[in-house]
Amino acid sequence: MATREDVLTVPEGWTEPKFSVEDNPHGLAAKSSFAVLFPKYREKYLRQWWPLVKKKFAEYNIKADLDLVEGSMAVSTTRKTWDPFMIVNARDCIKLLSRSVPYEHAIKVLEDGVACDIIKIKSMVRNSERFIKRRQRLIGPDGSTLKAIELLTNCYVLVQGGTVAAVGPHKGLREVRKIAEDTMRNIHPVYNIKTIMIKHELSKDENLRYESWDRFLPRFKTKNVKRKQQKKRVKKEYTPFPPPQPESKVDKELATGEYFLKSKQIHARKKEDRVEKDKKAKEKRQQKRNQAFIPPKEKKN
Repeated sequence: MATREDVLTVPEGWTEPKFSVEDNPHGLAAKSSFAVLFPKYREKYLRQWWPLVKKKFAEYNIKADLDLVEGSMAVSTTRKTWDPFMIVNARDCIKLLSRSVPYEHAIKVLEDGVACDIIKIKSMVRNSERFIKRRQRLIGPDGSTLKAIELLTNCYVLVQGGTVAAVGPHKGLREVRKIAEDTMRNIHPVYNIKTIMIKHELSKDENLRYESWDRFLPRFKTKNVKRKQQKKRVKKEYTPFPPPQPESKVDKELATGEYFLKSKQIHARKKEDRVEKDKKAKEKRQQKRNQAFIPPKEKKN
């Protein structure tokens, strides 16, 4: 007799049986439809690939329409549609197409075990400059960080504008969302990548499969980097009177009495000042030279 543990455990390599036409021969009773808007720059691409999209949806008896005037894509069920959940997958597919995901990857959503996730990262960071830096950190130099995330999670990831679109298995989508959200919270993606790599290695060991992995996973500490403190501006007291006008050259000459002197007297005074200045500089230089001839003080025995 089968025990409770045998009933609850899922055998290895087990897959859920596919939903076929024989499971629902009478079709759907009600009609469902979804519509998605797309940007102007995607019009040329969608017009080129729409016959293939329409052909793929026709396999599941789903009607697809492309409206270039309104800039929208629409999918709806027909009386012959036998899979009730396929309309949701079709909605996700046209969503991905509007988000600049290529047709080859967007059409994979129609397969069993493949889903999509659109993460809105724009609203997570207020400062636009900081958002651009963190988004570039997620992509990495020449897209190396994004490529590493795709290899580890088995998902296709596209960073476009203020969103991150991912297509792949549910487990991988959960990891992609965590990496994207942590990057926007100023946690470098390399930390999450390192943790996923360790988890993949641990999952290969049969002895550690059902144990806690907390002791193996790295613990990263946050550091508070000191930043330059901005000088606080002291607010001046309000006065209705304007600031005093600075003195002009004529005002200064009137105050010293130079304004009433003749040109010869002014030149003579300037010459006296120059001679006095040279005399002081000469005395200073002489004192500096004489220091070399002063004998040092001897210590008393």
